[in-house]
Amino acid sequence: MSETTTATNPVEDRPVEACLAALLDRLGIASAHFAGRGSADLAGFAARYPERIASLTVLCPAVLDPPTLAPLAGRVLVVTGDHGAGPRRVQAALPDLPQATAVVLADYAGLTWSDIALERGDSIEAAMREFLRRCDGLPATTLPEQEGEIAGISYRVRGAGAPLVLLPLDLSPGQWEPLIPALSARYCTITLGGALLGSVASLEERGRSGYMGIVRGLLDALAIRPGESVLEVGCGSGVIMRELARRTSGANPLIGRDMSPYLLREARALARREGLIDHVDFGEGRAEALPLADGAVDVALSSTVFEEGDAELMLSEIVRVTRPGGRVGIVVRAIDMPFWVNLPLDPALKAKVDAPGIIGGGAAPNGVADLSLYRRLAALGLTGLKCFPQLVSVVPGQPRLERYQQQILAALTPAETETFQQAVAAAERDGTFFIAQAYHCAVGAKPG
Repeated sequence: MSETTTATNPVEDRPVEACLAALLDRLGIASAHFAGRGSADLAGFAARYPERIASLTVLCPAVLDPPTLAPLAGRVLVVTGDHGAGPRRVQAALPDLPQATAVVLADYAGLTWSDIALERGDSIEAAMREFLRRCDGLPATTLPEQEGEIAGISYRVRGAGAPLVLLPLDLSPGQWEPLIPALSARYCTITLGGALLGSVASLEERGRSGYMGIVRGLLDALAIRPGESVLEVGCGSGVIMRELARRTSGANPLIGRDMSPYLLREARALARREGLIDHVDFGEGRAEALPLADGAVDVALSSTVFEEGDAELMLSEIVRVTRPGGRVGIVVRAIDMPFWVNLPLDPALKAKVDAPGIIGGGAAPNGVADLSLYRRLAALGLTGLKCFPQLVSVVPGQPRLERYQQQILAALTPAETETFQQAVAAAERDGTFFIAQAYHCAVGAKPG
């Protein structure tokens, strides 16, 4: 039997922890096992309702947060890769969690956009099965198969047994789906989504930040005229598509393509909520093989996507589907430029904090996240190239700043940590603390 439940108020301005508690209360769940990509979604919930977390599994996190995880002690399972920036940070922080269980996936990086449940599902399921067996003791939950939304969080219930709440897995295209058959055979799985959690929350937060200044600058440089069709490759949660829909007011066909059914589902929901769904055609499509004809669109753009796959294929595809005389605009993260951490540190510590790779998730082996973007676009024949690297400041009050600080602290010694935190506290008092991130941006025209 399947049921659907819809909340009367789909927009929530309560803290995430209050929304999570409301969802569990409505489902009649006092305590549950939790699993997700990291602990950010649960930080507030763990602080306010620690007794409701029977265990927490984190899969290939970009960084560990010992203050959040330490109170859970032996109820934490950390699954991580064995190489790359994220695993290095995780390995550095594990000594601060001596009671946690750690499992290392051999020959794996587990990048933010990796389809981890598909690529390493057997190993993850085995690790979770053994860990949850030791942590079990929760009563079985009897819930019908159902889906809906409560307190701004979407959910889907499958299976029977002790409750296992599955938080979003960052940008993973398949999310938890490859593991649901195995997990729901033993547990009542409750898969969560919505704009309050995971990468959708992060993308939406970025869409309210200075990053949108880059986006608007890119759109201005593209000089979109009424009637021109516009494609966004890797539209994610639809931040840029909704900005375009507001700008064009229905005067332009707008096409958003993404390889992730999860992100497309959330993008449609957010556009519908803002009354813009009729202005955007959202659909599946891989950037390396776009399901569009040659010259199908007048303008094509992409922002912070071409780092995550085969850039040569992606760039050739975005140019292919643009008509002769049309324009192409690209933004990528600039991992060849350090994050600017605005703190007065001594030269040795400043050099360590500002070193490339300390903050951020890097790029796929064949991705583009450096100044070669400009050369590659020129090699594809684009004319009138405008190349404009940009800095975006991340400031106190934005969750992204806390994540960046965690990544920095994972690379510091205890003495350096104390010095860094003292400098942060002083800069916050006088209002000068920020971390600026660099992006490479370019716009060019396809020859007519």
